[in-house]
Amino acid sequence: MEIPQESKKQYIVVKIGSEQYGIDIGYIDNIVRMQEITRVPTSQFYFKGVINLRGEVIPVMSIRRKMGLEDDQYTNASRIIILKFEQKDALGIVVDEVKEVINLGPSDIEKVSHSPKETKEMFINGIGKHGEELVSLFDINAIIDEHEIA
Repeated sequence: MEIPQESKKQYIVVKIGSEQYGIDIGYIDNIVRMQEITRVPTSQFYFKGVINLRGEVIPVMSIRRKMGLEDDQYTNASRIIILKFEQKDALGIVVDEVKEVINLGPSDIEKVSHSPKETKEMFINGIGKHGEELVSLFDINAIIDEHEIA
């Protein structure tokens, strides 16, 4: 039985290191090529700085640093994903590569239980099954929970 399209959600699949992560497309405002990031002194260690996007100053965060991974290595495939939220300002996150848009229904997603010692697992709220591939689904609210800029 085919799941009706409206019950499926769209996710953008990104690569961070060797792993694939899904970001709910509803949070994504824009995807931009890597550009110069202006460092902001005394900001959190995972903030790279700010970019100027069409006159709007947007803070950029390293999702790798936030998850306790090795620092970002920029390539031609690196992108900054601009996330928009109802009650908060826009935020950019650096990813290694943007791969594709996928549709996942409730039956395609396994909820995950968190183990307190795994930092990066705190930011995942499910595992999506897309064909033969597994995609860790970001809990965007957990990532930006400490969205504070000094």
